[in-house]
Amino acid sequence: MASATATIQTTVSTPTSPLHSPLSATAVAALSPFASSAAAAAAAASGPSPLEAFKSDPIFSPFLSPDFNPAAFSASALSAGSAASSSEHLQNAIRLLHQHLRSQILHRHHHLLRQLSSISDCNSSLTLIRSSVSSLQSSLARLRSDVSAPFRLIRFQTLQLSNLHTTIELLQSTVRLLRQTQKLRSLMQTPDFDVSKAAQLYNDIQILRREGDLSGITVVDDELGFLTEAATGLRAEGIKVLERGMDGLNQAEVGSGLQVFYNMGELKTTVEAIVSKYKNMGIKSIGAALDMKAISGSGGGGGSGGRGFGPGAVQRSGLPQIGGGGRAREGLWLRMGNCMDQLHSVVVAVWHLQRVLSKKRDPFTHALFLDEILMEGESTLTDRVWEALVKSFATQMKSAFTTSSFVKEIFTTGYPKLYSMIENLLERISRDTGVKGVPPAVGLDGKDQMITAIEPFQMAFLALCLSRLSDLVNNVFPVSARGSVPSKDHMSKIISRIQEEIEAVKLDGHLTLLVLREIGKVLLLLAERAEYQISTGPESRQVTGPATPSQLKNFMLCQHLQEVHSRVTSMVLGLPAVAAEVLSASLGAIYGVACDSLTSLFQAMVERLESCILQIHYQNFGDQSTDSADNATSGYMDELQKAIIHLRTEFLSRLLPSSMSNAVGTTTETISSRLIRRMASRVLVFFVRHASLVRPLSEMGKLRMAKDMAELELVVEQNLFPVEQLGAPYRALRALRPVIFLETSQLVASPLLQELPPSIILHHLYSRGPDDLQSPMQRNRLTPSQYSLWLDSQGSGFIWFDLLTIAHAIVEHLAELHSLLRSIPEL
Repeated sequence: MASATATIQTTVSTPTSPLHSPLSATAVAALSPFASSAAAAAAAASGPSPLEAFKSDPIFSPFLSPDFNPAAFSASALSAGSAASSSEHLQNAIRLLHQHLRSQILHRHHHLLRQLSSISDCNSSLTLIRSSVSSLQSSLARLRSDVSAPFRLIRFQTLQLSNLHTTIELLQSTVRLLRQTQKLRSLMQTPDFDVSKAAQLYNDIQILRREGDLSGITVVDDELGFLTEAATGLRAEGIKVLERGMDGLNQAEVGSGLQVFYNMGELKTTVEAIVSKYKNMGIKSIGAALDMKAISGSGGGGGSGGRGFGPGAVQRSGLPQIGGGGRAREGLWLRMGNCMDQLHSVVVAVWHLQRVLSKKRDPFTHALFLDEILMEGESTLTDRVWEALVKSFATQMKSAFTTSSFVKEIFTTGYPKLYSMIENLLERISRDTGVKGVPPAVGLDGKDQMITAIEPFQMAFLALCLSRLSDLVNNVFPVSARGSVPSKDHMSKIISRIQEEIEAVKLDGHLTLLVLREIGKVLLLLAERAEYQISTGPESRQVTGPATPSQLKNFMLCQHLQEVHSRVTSMVLGLPAVAAEVLSASLGAIYGVACDSLTSLFQAMVERLESCILQIHYQNFGDQSTDSADNATSGYMDELQKAIIHLRTEFLSRLLPSSMSNAVGTTTETISSRLIRRMASRVLVFFVRHASLVRPLSEMGKLRMAKDMAELELVVEQNLFPVEQLGAPYRALRALRPVIFLETSQLVASPLLQELPPSIILHHLYSRGPDDLQSPMQRNRLTPSQYSLWLDSQGSGFIWFDLLTIAHAIVEHLAELHSLLRSIPEL
């Protein structure tokens, strides 16, 4: 059974075999023992394979499976009770397969014979090759025996030569190391030896040790103690020279010290250690400057701390011991000054080191020392140190501001001093490191960082400044009490406080501007409170009687604001121009409120004087009698003089300072004097305007008009303002006096017309015309007062254009009338 199974599996494993063709009933019958061999071979060759029939047979199909198990098949047949039947079927199948195999062999007899001949040739070829391989192996064995001995000899001698070379190199390195060590020993035994040269020898020895791997050599190990001692001495001497050069800012000594460590191969580590040392010195000085325990302990007096006091007699709240505040304050400022000096020394020393590094090159390799320290894109040494110092300073300042009320109070009230210390530090650093061609130690960003560190104290100082000034204003002008006017002493306190605030910060422009902004807020508050105190109503506008209490209160308020305005303006004059811009709005508010306190009164005074001048139109200036010219003054002018003298006596004398009581305008112009000057100019302008409108104007009337002008000039000069300082209005008054005496034909060539406005000239020309030539005032049926208001409301160009239009219309009308008269025939 096993052989049949193997036969079946072998047949299945050959996919191209003809045995895979289907097995038919005809083929089975042809393979029976009763058929002839030839017929059976032909039928088997042309018929299908029995294996195809086995695939569908339930008994034979398991034999075609790759994982067929004979034991399992036998057990299955026995358990089914059909072992004899199964055996018979298997025997039949085996016979059938034998018959099929025999037929296949007979059918392919010639092909099998040819294959057999080829196999015989292969066997002969393999025999020949086998003999050749044996011969080759014998030859290789003989060659190996001939070459192995020389090869072993060459390999041994090569190893020996390599060892000799290694030994020679070790000996040479050892000899060089010993020689260099002896040179170093001899050099260091001489007084004032060259440290740089000794460092170079030491570095060469170390290179020989590393590259030659001389560890374990006795003579070399014996020198290690000396080399270690020499290295320590060279480092100590190099550090000594380097620090001496940095402290004294000596470039030669710094360069010598750097050369020592460069020669020793320790330049970068040494520079980093030096920079770290100076950086820690600066940080330590900052911490010591703000150490309240140390400050109070050294400056706050002795005595053991009682309950509630820590070391140094400092309270747990950060306040010094009772009675030691003054000395603690002095100690704090002293330590801050020492801290600024220490920071300056640290920054300048590191900058000096960096400067030497940027210039120093090795004399043999020409390598720049700075390139050995910093990689491209890394921050400079001074930037690193300054950044660390600013960070520490900002942290300490923030901590002092939040945890120590004592330090906060000192630095807040004394912020100008603290700011001056910082500015002085930055200025000293800039001055000492401002070498041409070399970047400074601290740039603009670094300076801003330092100023930002004390910004909390700056904000507190500005708030304190505003609070002090605001409290003064609130005390002088309480909101609840309206109508009360502060005394001069109270206003002087406000002005003095403002001056003190400016004086405290005037040495620094930036801080001055910050304080001026706070002062501007206070001035706006002062203007607001003063405006609330201004008295209004009919009593403040009356000008016919003596000054009322309301008017006197407004006078005093105006004088106070005037004093504040003038004093603060004088304080700003010595400051930069931007300071005036900062206070311009607030000073303008003060000036506006001071003017508002007197505006209604001056408006009433101007109206009073204008009403007197308007009486000129009710005077008879066309009278030809000599009596009219002999009068001293006209009635309206006499009333005008009395009104001006009354205003001077009752009002203006109270507004002007004592130094200006006799001569207004001789000193610096104030708010009151400016208002008086404007009123005096208005009187002259108003008089000239209405004097030009007077018609008819006879020769006697001209003389009386000239007298009125002289009287007006005199009364204004003596009681209002120096007329020569009034400018155009006074020149117009002076020009109108001779113009009225000129003939009409002389007017065109007169230079006096240059001093008169065109409207005045035109009005005067109307006064010279016939009675039927109506002036613009008459044509529009306006009163003198209404016409004057119209002239005030219009621009000068518009007035001139309107007057010319009226004049042209009149001329055209007269031309038409003249043409009409000529067309009438003579009677």
